[in-house]
Amino acid sequence: MNKDRLIILPEVADAIAQNKPIVALESTIISHGMPWPRNVETALSVEEAVRSEGAIPATIAIRNGQCLVGLSKDDIEFFGKEKDVWKVSIRDMAYVLSKKLPGATTVAATMRIASMAGVRIFATGGIGGVHRGAETSMDISADLTEMAHTNVAVVSAGVKSILDIGLTLEYLETLGIPVVTVGQDAFPSFYSRSSGYTSPLRIDKPQEIADMLSVKWQMGLQGSVLIANPLPVSQEVEPGLIESYILQALAEADKQGISGKAVTPFLLKYIATHSKGESLEANIALIHHNASLAARIAVAMGW
Repeated sequence: MNKDRLIILPEVADAIAQNKPIVALESTIISHGMPWPRNVETALSVEEAVRSEGAIPATIAIRNGQCLVGLSKDDIEFFGKEKDVWKVSIRDMAYVLSKKLPGATTVAATMRIASMAGVRIFATGGIGGVHRGAETSMDISADLTEMAHTNVAVVSAGVKSILDIGLTLEYLETLGIPVVTVGQDAFPSFYSRSSGYTSPLRIDKPQEIADMLSVKWQMGLQGSVLIANPLPVSQEVEPGLIESYILQALAEADKQGISGKAVTPFLLKYIATHSKGESLEANIALIHHNASLAARIAVAMGW
C-alpha cells in the first residue's frame, strides 16, 4: 500500500507504535446509518466507550484521496452532516480514492484499511450477509468474502436481521470463518437476542476470545472471526415485531425498485421510522455494547 494513501491520526499512530490496544470503528453508521445529530453524538460516545475500557478508538473513513485511520471531531462532524458521502465497500475504494471523494466505509472496507494499518479488532453494529431472495438476486455482501481472508476480528450483534440469517451462517461456514457467540448458545439477530439459530461456537470471556484469535493467526489460519454479542435483555426489540417491520420494508423496497447498496440504508431507515425510533435506540445500544466488548478483547490480547 502506498503510505501516502494511509493517514493515521497521531493518537492512533502512537498507540500502534507502542503496541497499545486499538479498536477500529466504521463510518457508514455516521453517514448512512442514522440522522444528524444522533449520528455524530453516537460516533463520539462510541469512541468514548472504547477509551473507557482501556483501548484507543480508530474510526475509519476516506477523504481527499486518503484512507483515514482515526477521525478528529471535525472529521466526524463532516461525515455526519455532509450529504454526498459515498458508501464505500471494497469495489468502490479505488474509484473513490482516485476521484478524491468523501467515503464512509462499510464493514469490508473498514476491515481492509484497519488491516493495512495493523489494527486487528473491529466493532460494528451488524455485518452484511446473504440477502433474502439471494437465490435469484445473488445479493451477497462483500463483508463475507472480505472476512474470509482479512485478519481482523469483527465484534457485532450478529448479522443484520433484514438478511437471511440461516443462509449467512451457512456461507460463513463455507468460507471457513469461525462464528462465536458471547454468553449464550443462541445466535443473535441484531435488534434481538435470538435469531432462531444455534451459534456454531460459544465463548463467554474476552480473554478466551483473545486466546482463540491469537491461536488462529499464529497458526497461519487466515481470515476473520465473527464475534456475535447479543444485546442485554432490557435493550432488545421483540423478534416478531421487528420481523413484521422488515417484511413491510422489503415489500416497499421492491415496490420502489431499490436495489444494490441502497437496499440496506433504505430498510434500516424504514424500520426506524415505522418502529417509532425503537429500532434506532436498539441500534445505538448495540453499537456501544459491541465497542465495549471489542475494547476488552483488544486489551486482553495485549495490543
